[in-house]
Amino acid sequence: MKKIVYILMMFVIAISAQAQTGTQARQILDKTAAVVGNKNGAQAKFSMSGKYGNAAGTIYVKGNKFCAHTEKATVWYDGKTQWTLNKQAEEVSVSTPTEAQQQAMNPYTFINIYKNGFTMSSKTVSGKYEVHLTAQNQKRTIKEMYLTIDKSYKPTQVKMRTEKGWTVINISNFQTKKLSDSFFAFHSKDYPNAEVIDLR
Repeated sequence: MKKIVYILMMFVIAISAQAQTGTQARQILDKTAAVVGNKNGAQAKFSMSGKYGNAAGTIYVKGNKFCAHTEKATVWYDGKTQWTLNKQAEEVSVSTPTEAQQQAMNPYTFINIYKNGFTMSSKTVSGKYEVHLTAQNQKRTIKEMYLTIDKSYKPTQVKMRTEKGWTVINISNFQTKKLSDSFFAFHSKDYPNAEVIDLR
């Protein structure tokens, strides 16, 4: 009987600890989302490696909108439609991206997706927060994420796992910047020679 009581007590303590770390993780992400989701906008440098390819450049974000510039491509996303300019081919592909495709180009997508469908925990590693997210439904595109966040609540790294494997995105030089909504859409007049291919 004592053994059963002991096991139940350990179970309750474990569940309580997990709930506490989950609450702390959510608080960290809530504060990070407030910093990243600045209503005027923000920009940062990024480098990405993994199953979605290797790239480096500058990203601009405003809410769920983003624009990313790399050496080979520019991507605009207005919250619904994504335009991808292949600079060498002078082609613009128009699409409605999946969650993982958004995350691959916009490391700040997590500011929206963590709020539903993920269990989470956090710990401190080398003076930074590390938040671990696991999808409750493993059929979800993004199955697992690790977010490294500094003490000023700016993300410095995003690692995500999809069925294709892991992608790692390093982030630096985050700063707020006033950006108009039109900044996050493709404007054909700026690229008169580009061929537009609608993939939707």
